[in-house]
Amino acid sequence: MTRPDILEALDRLDDLTRRLRRECPWDREQDERSIVPHTVEEAYELADAAQRGDDVKLLDELGDVLFQVHFLSLLMEERGAGDLAAVAEHCRQKLIRRHPHVFGELEVEDAAEVLANWDEIKRAEAGREPGVFGDVPENLPGPLYARKLQRRAASAARHEAAEDPQEALARLRGAGDPDARAAALGDALFALVDLARRERIDPELALRAAADRFRARAEARSATTRSP
Repeated sequence: MTRPDILEALDRLDDLTRRLRRECPWDREQDERSIVPHTVEEAYELADAAQRGDDVKLLDELGDVLFQVHFLSLLMEERGAGDLAAVAEHCRQKLIRRHPHVFGELEVEDAAEVLANWDEIKRAEAGREPGVFGDVPENLPGPLYARKLQRRAASAARHEAAEDPQEALARLRGAGDPDARAAALGDALFALVDLARRERIDPELALRAAADRFRARAEARSATTRSP
């Protein structure tokens, strides 16, 4: 059973969300299309907190994402399309369905097999777009879009080994045509994302961490230059 303190805290957050929707001019104006950019922003801030291992910030950002779930669920409730209870139950049933090795008799050997089963079950669910790449959002950030395509292909046993990044970079150095250079660079990036996928490294977070290290070094050099 869920602990009473958790239920009480979620109930208080739900009451607050409903009050904001009634009494705050900004919240009253929002719909799914206007609020989702904030949801995406909060998700990135959550990912940053997790990557940094900052538990204080992680607690804060988890709360922001949780509020987004409550708010979007309330918008659905207002038009009779569902509510928070329906969202939670739908999620619960989906997780049971996609974990037959936990809630059924299926046996798996490792995490890779779990992911392959997950994708196979997902493709068979009602309402899914047909094909290996059905329901892959095209507006994902580039590294995540590439990784999702690669994972789907791998789980369907249709994954071709990506080009070696060094070979793509060699083509880049030898190409004179701008389009050929762009294609070679894209192939190198795609190959690096595939390497990250096989190493179980999130390419988006790895790139952001590298950018943060560059930023820290640049700021340190700038501070040294300004010192008397």
